Amino acid sequence: MEVYIVGICIAVCGNFLISISLNIQKYTHVRQSQRGTRPYYTSRLWWCGILLMGVGELGNFAAYGFAPASLIAPLGCVSVIASAVISVVFLKETLRASDILGGALALTGTYFLVTFAPHSSPHVTANMVERSLVSWQFLIYFMFEAILFAVLMYLYKCRNIKHIIIMMLMVALLASLTVISVKAVSGMITETVHGSHLQLTYPIFYIMFIIMVISCAFQIKFLNQAMKMFDATEIVPINYVFFTASAVVAGILFYEEFYGLSLIYIIMFIVGCMLAFTGVFLIARARPSIKMDRVFISMGQIPGKSCTDKVQPQSDDSKYGTLTSKFTCNSGIQQDEA
Repeated sequence: MEVYIVGICIAVCGNFLISISLNIQKYTHVRQSQRGTRPYYTSRLWWCGILLMGVGELGNFAAYGFAPASLIAPLGCVSVIASAVISVVFLKETLRASDILGGALALTGTYFLVTFAPHSSPHVTANMVERSLVSWQFLIYFMFEAILFAVLMYLYKCRNIKHIIIMMLMVALLASLTVISVKAVSGMITETVHGSHLQLTYPIFYIMFIIMVISCAFQIKFLNQAMKMFDATEIVPINYVFFTASAVVAGILFYEEFYGLSLIYIIMFIVGCMLAFTGVFLIARARPSIKMDRVFISMGQIPGKSCTDKVQPQSDDSKYGTLTSKFTCNSGIQQDEA
């Protein structure tokens, strides 16, 4: 089996587990709020969801060690599709025509991405990461990112402009560093496990690890602030598009993943991205309400009073994992505070 296929399988399984986890947590929040008894974090079902989330995140982290970032990042749409299907089947959401069309477009786009994306990238070693960090194309890109981020921060903090595009651009700029550092750390660990050369003795490994943690932390911070100000149906598609674009650009400039790829493959890859973006927009657009009495009856709960709470929990959560923020947004789901 080709190495990139291993990465694809791991990423798909990881995203699928994350979608299951988010729907389990959503159901737990709704059930606990209806019962009005113990906090959600005392529920074993909620902790099962958290465990699945952790396994899924580890899978996505490992996938970057087997396949190019520009191939793994767009597969986040799998989480959106799976979450929509699970919500319809188990949480009794209304199946809309836009869901069917969006799912078909996203699946078609995913097929194009898997087929025409670069299937190989240079082996990620400490020496390779060091060379890429001082390459002229990355230095120019990093300077552009730093200046743009400073301008956005000025608009956001000093001018108090709270526009969703400004928020999502800051998240995407940080996500670009996250993707670069995650692939570097994962790739060096993979090389070490394969036994070709011990990579963990190089200082660059720990530098990239620190960059990964810091960029993830600030990415989560700004994403949480955006979720408090805007509806998830707006953030889901915008975040997916911006994150995927930043990951692809990072893969091109830092890891030279598109080097030697023919023009027709590049064009078809872009078409696949556009189809996946459109599908995610259609699936995430204006999610309907859930009939809570139907949910409880279908899940074996003794029916009580009828309620029509929304699927979308309150947007004041602060619980996101290292890469969880991306996939949580991809699924359009946010957890409630106790």
